[in-house]
Amino acid sequence: MVSMGIRHVDIVLPPFKRGFHLITSHVLSQIGGLPDNGLLHLFIKHTSAGLTINENADPTVLCDFGATFDALVPEDSPWYTHTLEGPDDMPAHIKSTLVGSSVSVPIRLGQPDLGRWQGIYLCEFRSTPRQRELVATVIGI
Repeated sequence: MVSMGIRHVDIVLPPFKRGFHLITSHVLSQIGGLPDNGLLHLFIKHTSAGLTINENADPTVLCDFGATFDALVPEDSPWYTHTLEGPDDMPAHIKSTLVGSSVSVPIRLGQPDLGRWQGIYLCEFRSTPRQRELVATVIGI
């Protein structure tokens, strides 16, 4: 019978400006060692930022993401009623719902088994930089 271990790690990210930020190294440095095989699940504990896995080689991809999300979900739309926290707040909630609040990555040979051009990204949708908290769940065999 194979023994399975589960570990939770709280991760604190430094404040990032609005945009898409590669956080793979931040995450791995705070998790510690990974099992030989398993699964890494990351969950962001915020409603105005998200997580995604995408292109980590060409930074213009991230600029295009930002421009596209801003075009899809503009600020100061007249139909927003949740406006007390500023013009970027409701759009940030909508954008984070579109992106999602979690990602899962297989672990193989003690490393995240990401594709050659993939990285884990914080999608920061608020204009004012703020510290973000993640929970990493490491499941290993």
